[in-house]
Amino acid sequence: MILLSFILALMLTISPIPWEDRLPDWFSGLRPEWTALVLLYWSLAVPERVGVGCGWLAGLFQDALLGTLLGQHALAFAVIAYFAIRLHKHLRMVPVWQQSLVVLGLLFLVQILLFWINGIIGRPSPDWQVWTSPIIGAFLWLALFPFMRNIRRRYNIQ
Repeated sequence: MILLSFILALMLTISPIPWEDRLPDWFSGLRPEWTALVLLYWSLAVPERVGVGCGWLAGLFQDALLGTLLGQHALAFAVIAYFAIRLHKHLRMVPVWQQSLVVLGLLFLVQILLFWINGIIGRPSPDWQVWTSPIIGAFLWLALFPFMRNIRRRYNIQ
């Protein structure tokens, strides 16, 4: 089930929005980091099974699917998985809305790392829309967390 959720997150990352051709170009930058959100959930829920290595692999797959510099998302996802595992005992005790604030910070960290790596290799700076993606991800966390928790409980994933 964990692998299936990562596959679905990667599919959501690359799947086009049905009416995307009729939307302005800036709208495509508003996509949340689905893979990062799923990684954060599993790193908090079962840190002994999903950790930095899984974050690295998920990031490599996302780099390959998006055609970005190989290892760029892998580094960012490994870093946020590390912080999620370090904070998992504390974050399990706080309400979901407070968790979403931590998720917001971690998703901003992903964007900062990607921005930094793109700067090092000489790629142009992204548009302002990529900075709204973590905010959208934090709001999605409010619905994603209970949904994923129900799946984890239903399939008894421990």
